[in-house]
Parts: sequence; C-alpha cells; structure tokens
Amino acid sequence: MYEKIKKRTSELLSKGNVTDKPSQYVDMTLFILILLNITAVCLESVQSIGVKYEKIFNVFEIFSVIVFGVEYFLRVWSAPAREDLGECSSIIKRLKYIFSFTGLVDFLAIIPSILPYFFGGLDLRWLRVLRLLRLLKISNYSSAIEDFFSAIKADWRSFSAALYLVLVALFLSSALMYIAEHESQPEKFSSIPETMWWGLITLTTVGYGDVSPITPLGKIIGAFTAIMGVCTVALLTGIVASAFANQRAQRTAILEAEINQALSDGVISDDEAKKIEKLRKELNLSPEHSRSLINILSEKK
Repeated sequence: MYEKIKKRTSELLSKGNVTDKPSQYVDMTLFILILLNITAVCLESVQSIGVKYEKIFNVFEIFSVIVFGVEYFLRVWSAPAREDLGECSSIIKRLKYIFSFTGLVDFLAIIPSILPYFFGGLDLRWLRVLRLLRLLKISNYSSAIEDFFSAIKADWRSFSAALYLVLVALFLSSALMYIAEHESQPEKFSSIPETMWWGLITLTTVGYGDVSPITPLGKIIGAFTAIMGVCTVALLTGIVASAFANQRAQRTAILEAEINQALSDGVISDDEAKKIEKLRKELNLSPEHSRSLINILSEKK
C-alpha cells in the first residue's frame, strides 16, 4: 500500500498523461500557480501597486511557498518510484532528483522566500527578484530546455565552430574599432573590452546606436562588422535549428523502429504497448505523435 501511494504520487507530479486526468489537473494547477507567481513578482515591482496590495502579495507568496514546498518534498519522497531515474537504491534516486536540473529549480523556487526569515538583518531585497526563477519550473511539464541542450550536445562540433567564428569576429572587430576610434571618442572607445559592447551589439545586428563610429575608417570597419554579424549569427542560428530538426528525426526513427518490431506479428500486445509508451516518454515525444505512427504503420502492415 505504501509503495502504491508513492508511485501514484510520482505519477501525479510527473508530466500528465492524456489518459490520466488527475495528473493533468495537478499539472494545470501548478502551471497556473507558476504563471500567477511570475505576474505577482512583476506587478510587485511597480511601486504604486506593490505598496497598495502589499498584504495580498505577502499572503499569496506564503501560500505559494507552502504549495511549492510540499510539492518539492513530495517529489523527493516519491523519487524512488520513478522509472526514468534508473535501477538504483531509493537514496540514489532521491539524490539524482535533488541534484538534477528540475530538482535544483524546484529548490530555488522556495529558498528565496525562506532565507529572509533566517537573515532578517540583511538587505535581501534582491532575493525577491530571484523568485522569477519559478518560471523555470515549467520545465517539469515541458522538455524544451532539455531538448535544447541535448540538441546542442548532439551537434556540438558544428555549434562550437560557429561560436568560435563569432568570438573571432567579436575580438577582431573590437580591436580594429578601438584603433580607429580611440583618439576621436576616448570616452566611448576607452579600451578593447569597452569596445566589445559595440562589437557585440553590431554583430548581433541589434544596433542600439548609443555607441557608433564617426571616423571614415571606423565606419568602414563598422560596415564589415555588420556583414560578418549577419553571416556568423545566421550560421549559429541555422546550426541550432538544424540540430533540433535532426534530433526530432532521430527520435521519431527510434520510436518507429520499436513500433515496427511490435507490429511484426500484426498485433501490439499490452507489454509491447507499455514498452512503446516508456520509450516515448524517454524520447520526450507527444502521445499524439506515437499514436499517429502506430496508425500509419498499422495501415502499411
């Protein structure tokens, strides 16, 4: 009975399954609470609103910390029931969750509101801003951040090469612009590190206009820097987009191979369905994606 409660708790706090309505309701409730917290932190920074509704904000913050705190401890307690943490002891599974990205985010979601009670004599107003980290708790229900880093890791050689070109362009353009503009604008181009602000803004084609060249040579360097920025930044963006596409294609191919194997006898058994569902979750693919593949491959059979 104890193990069943632990497993059910883990299921409720995990990303909701389309067939598990209570889990979806828990996800939706926590998701809405996270968005309300982000809204509250932003509105609280507006002095007129923050002062007028201070008590309401404080009550809502206490309520949120209690909810997020209970959620965190339940996640730690139910971690041994999670199959995605591998085959290991309960302590190791709990430690894996605690020191995972989502575990650290869940911890940071509550700690900024708790620390002021222990260090009341210090100016910890900056901790209130850290409550915005609660936005990252959405990673419990979305694999976007994990997908981004895994995509970069899979295509790291191309990404690092493009990043190297961006850094070369940044240092080269900043050094040349410092030489060209230092005498004319010593306050704006006082050193190469100071000039890197101009270089970064120009390479990324943002162009704030707060710092700009005035000499003919400086304008020529600025023009070439802008052209280099279009090329290098576009290259970097293209590599990331391509990595995402390749990653999704590879995951689809793996799931398709598993479904094909299950359909070799024409029928997907309960054990095979569970295996496919487990693989789908590991690959962070949607249930709709899995069902579509099953339907398409079944028709081909």
